[in-house]
Amino acid sequence: MTPLRSRCLAAGLAWALLPGAGLAQPASATATPATAPRAAAASGRDATPYTRAALEQAARELPAEDARDFEFASRGFIATWPEAVIRQDDGRPGFDLGANDFVDGAPPPTVHPALWRQNRVLRRSGLFRLAPHLYQVRNFDVSNVSFVETPNGWIVVDPLTTTEVARAALQLLEQHVARKPVLAVIYTHSHTDHFAGAAGVVDAADVRAGKVQVIAPKGFVDEVVGEWMIAGNAMGRRAFYQFGYFLPPGPRGRVGVGMGVDIARGRQSFIAPTLEIERSAQSVTIDGVELVFQLTPGTEAPVEFNVWIPSLRALCTAENATSSLHNVQTLRGAKVRDAKAWADHLGETLRLWGGEAEVQFASHHWPRFGNAVIRTYLAHQRDAYKFIHDQAVRRMNLGQTPAQIADGLRLPPALRADWSVREFYGTVSHNAKAVYDRYMGWYDGDPAQLDPYPPVARARRLVAALGGARNVQRQAQAAFDAGDYRWAVELAHAAVFADARDGGARQLLADSYEQLGYQSESAVWRNIYLTGARELRQGRPDAYAEAAGPNYLALATPLASFLDLLATTLVPERAGDARLAVNLVDTASGERHALTLANAVLVSEQGETAAGAPTLAAPKPLLLGILFGQVPLDALVAAGKVRLEGDAAPIRQLVTLFERPRLDFPIAAP
Repeated sequence: MTPLRSRCLAAGLAWALLPGAGLAQPASATATPATAPRAAAASGRDATPYTRAALEQAARELPAEDARDFEFASRGFIATWPEAVIRQDDGRPGFDLGANDFVDGAPPPTVHPALWRQNRVLRRSGLFRLAPHLYQVRNFDVSNVSFVETPNGWIVVDPLTTTEVARAALQLLEQHVARKPVLAVIYTHSHTDHFAGAAGVVDAADVRAGKVQVIAPKGFVDEVVGEWMIAGNAMGRRAFYQFGYFLPPGPRGRVGVGMGVDIARGRQSFIAPTLEIERSAQSVTIDGVELVFQLTPGTEAPVEFNVWIPSLRALCTAENATSSLHNVQTLRGAKVRDAKAWADHLGETLRLWGGEAEVQFASHHWPRFGNAVIRTYLAHQRDAYKFIHDQAVRRMNLGQTPAQIADGLRLPPALRADWSVREFYGTVSHNAKAVYDRYMGWYDGDPAQLDPYPPVARARRLVAALGGARNVQRQAQAAFDAGDYRWAVELAHAAVFADARDGGARQLLADSYEQLGYQSESAVWRNIYLTGARELRQGRPDAYAEAAGPNYLALATPLASFLDLLATTLVPERAGDARLAVNLVDTASGERHALTLANAVLVSEQGETAAGAPTLAAPKPLLLGILFGQVPLDALVAAGKVRLEGDAAPIRQLVTLFERPRLDFPIAAP
């Protein structure tokens, strides 16, 4: 789902200590916020008459309710966790099982009725029996964990985001079904909410000893590392918006996150695969149970697979087909996905197993039962992505820009009538823009968009041209009073970016965002709008407690990737015309890298040595601690923890040239 990538769910760069090194390293932004969002009271305005009318109209246009989703979401229920909260190892809340309990009865005037209904279906949490020997734990996290029973053990599919919730799910299974060893763990794709809880269900030592297989798609580790590393800080900040990380749950706050109720907090882990699936139709048998894999690269994740279990006639569609339209490009930021490939892979799934499947389950939401139901479901999922792709391309080739393509584009009636492709997570609008971006890039062809002023400079000129701040605010207020919140946002945004101290403009922009959030069917759009309103009202981003502790991905990340990251933090003004060279040796792995600086560009070359340059030799954590400016070079040399050959001056100069990214850069205001 991506993430936080590094959590499929709140990715980003924080700075955490590597084990045993006493120094800071980049890590994913997945720690607990400094102030728990549940403690914050909802603020702002109630729904205006225009928002109420818009949501009443939306309710009239909803598909007929056949209650089948509610029945599927409850079928096979066995038990849930005995306490209201699953706790982290340090006692803090890890996942609140009652966070969605407010979603009951008729929808309030501050929540889109379809989104309210989606979260009503998601209310039940716990252990479910999907078929003989097939079980699933849902709503212990944003994602699901599934269990396939073999004669002598368990196969675990997608072990959630944190070790604590994964452990709780396994304990619930053992208590109510059978206590058996875990024989294999399957990661369906490279997003954190599907692998980072692995240490909660298996011991890494058992994996190393060959007692447990860990199966993932080919290229899994590279994609896990690649997504969080370079753009992680920007993704992490935007993920706070996408997932409403600091919004209190409630009718005027967070109403789920589109793919589930909430994201679990706690300790994350990384256990590398022991077997990578390299081709579609590859079969693996574990303790007599055959699993057949369908590789689906370029869909919801760069590497992903569906899993067919012939003996159970059960199909796991990973995150390729869930109970929502997904993202062709996630709004937290990520590489654009391939909508056509997505549709093609689902078409292949339908051809391969559509005639046999009796149970379909996924990494999010609830399962489906019955062959006819599953065939229709897969066909509609396929057609939704194909429609968005084809119509975006058609309009693109007619000369329309992304905004023109997206405005008013809707799925055809038969697809709009299917609850499983409603816009609870992805939307037709931003997915169509993503299709354009994949083919055409950021430039929409209009010369006016080739070199526009940046936001603050543009806003100041617009405000002046429109007669000054007071006049702009009057017009924005008139648009708000008329229920034209999109235009109110345009005007109030200009006023705020022209003068961030203008309290009236900030309040009006927050109020406008809030009404758009209330009207959004997508939980992601709702969270983004409401988080923007929250930050405008409080005048700052929420405080975030950057974690100090082992980075669960750092040891799996090659030194070369860290050096690529280091190069992106170089400040050209500090580097000037400096020319430097440094050799690095990772004493743990034996890797050698030559770092050279010239023209304000840092280049790292693995396996090379820069002639005449000093050489620094140490384990990877210590090398990185020095380069990222977290520990002093001289002290480590004196203590004998690193070995230095040559003049230390180039290293001392080099470490002054970098800047540390922050997770609180401004978004809603300049």
